[in-house]
Amino acid sequence: MAHEICEFMGITLGEAEVGSFSDGESSVEIHESVRGKQVFVIQSTCPPVNDNLMELLVMIDALKRASAEEITAVIPYYGYARQDKKVFPRAPITAKLVADLMTVAGTQRVISMELHAGQIQGFFDIPVDHLYSSPIMLEYLREKYSDDMIIVSPDAGGVERARAYAQRLGVGLAIIDKRRKGPNVAEVMHIIGDVKGQNAIILDDMVDTAGTLVKAAEALDENGAKNIYGVLTHPVFSGPAIERINGSPIEEILVTNTIPLGNEAKKSKKIKVLSVSKLFGEAIIRVYRRESVSELFYTKQKK
Repeated sequence: MAHEICEFMGITLGEAEVGSFSDGESSVEIHESVRGKQVFVIQSTCPPVNDNLMELLVMIDALKRASAEEITAVIPYYGYARQDKKVFPRAPITAKLVADLMTVAGTQRVISMELHAGQIQGFFDIPVDHLYSSPIMLEYLREKYSDDMIIVSPDAGGVERARAYAQRLGVGLAIIDKRRKGPNVAEVMHIIGDVKGQNAIILDDMVDTAGTLVKAAEALDENGAKNIYGVLTHPVFSGPAIERINGSPIEEILVTNTIPLGNEAKKSKKIKVLSVSKLFGEAIIRVYRRESVSELFYTKQKK
């Protein structure tokens, strides 16, 4: 993604060496002067989450100590975002902890995409530019699945996102009534809305073990959906995710390149990756020029 962003912007990627010592400690060396410059560090905190997070923090600290004027962390996928509230007694709010670590390290601005919960922006005491994959996804959906389409939210928490898609596409909305038995275990109860004979598009911000996604697809299939597709921004794909997807009634899953696909996911014929590098490139240009980032997104949504 970093190379694609630089290609779009017409610049070269900064020279740095990121590695680790024999005991696993992260090691960073910046191989060019950053004194007095605006620096954008691109790193998704995806699996291995802790390694990628530490590399990002160490890189930011190195840039701060090298007298960079402004450091922006470009985090296409924000790890730990699901730990955004206390769901049981004595639980951590790790999304807030990560925000504090980023700020203490020297980050002065964050650019991210499709945060799991909007309130995570408030965990930071620095500016956060929150991007959406919808301009890219909507364009593809209009071209490919315009006939008999209905947008489906896999749970109550995603209704607002699904409604926004449905309104922009001028199609119907359905909701999966889901109850969890435990972490990464979902049970579908029933569907609110009529999906019979329609192309059902399951919409979510991410797919991890694919348990929720596959259960939703099976419920849609049982309720007479014609074809079933998935639109999911962040392809985490951990554990049995790919095996579940390949054995599910889902025809195709759209994801973005915020997380690099593993070998198993690359082999799956059901997964299609859409690039959001240009969106990030345009956002970076606007931050550098002190222009409105939200205006960029608003303009794209209106097209």
